[in-house]
Amino acid sequence: MAWERTGAGPPLVLVHGTPTWSYAWRAVARTLSRRFAVYRWDLLGYGDSDQGEGQDVSIAAQARYLGELLDVWELERPAVAGHDIGGAVVLRTHLCEGRPFAAIGLVDAVVFRPWITPTTVHMREHMGAYATMPPHIYEEVVRAHLRTAMAVAPAPDVLEAYVRPWRGPVGQRAYLRKVEQLDERQTAELEARLGDVAAPVRVIWGQHDAWLDPALATRLATAIPGARAHVVPGAGHFAMEDDPDAVASLLGELAEQGSERA
Repeated sequence: MAWERTGAGPPLVLVHGTPTWSYAWRAVARTLSRRFAVYRWDLLGYGDSDQGEGQDVSIAAQARYLGELLDVWELERPAVAGHDIGGAVVLRTHLCEGRPFAAIGLVDAVVFRPWITPTTVHMREHMGAYATMPPHIYEEVVRAHLRTAMAVAPAPDVLEAYVRPWRGPVGQRAYLRKVEQLDERQTAELEARLGDVAAPVRVIWGQHDAWLDPALATRLATAIPGARAHVVPGAGHFAMEDDPDAVASLLGELAEQGSERA
């Protein structure tokens, strides 16, 4: 499992989503590392973490892995933020694995069904075709999908950084493996338990999220006691890529609140 810690201060764990890796948090982490000990990790099967046949890379499994990482890091009650399926991972770690958090940030988070995008649905329905697709064509599909997650056109090197873990035969199989294991039943289990969240929560959403309707921000904040919703103007589904300063500011305020309660 690939991970890194930067900065010093109260702990703050950042959990990425799909199809990204910890790179997505780089600018937010750089800002927050001035005040916090920031932990970033790559979900199993993503980024620089191991990619291999037979891996369980489901949301439920990633929540268990996060719990194990908290033990490795010797963190009992950190602040935490999750993006996309990372939001579901964070919530499952809290609600299903019983891990306490000082504060929880949910950024364009996967919770309410349906959340699997049409592109991903198409891949699941034609898995054999994508598995045998020539690499240069498959990579263009991944690039095109990633572009729709950002309201601000990414620089070429940024887009390539997001694509890098999914290149080559191993990367292509890893990409399809995680697509195959996305399971909305694992978030359905969370919906009825949102009222049990025992931490300050901020729901952060890109104004122009093309993957998950921004109206979900209010719905999610309403379902969690005391939660507050914030819309990031001009941002897409990758809000921390489109406007890292805004996301860092919101998460920093939340983490400060959590450290005062801890």
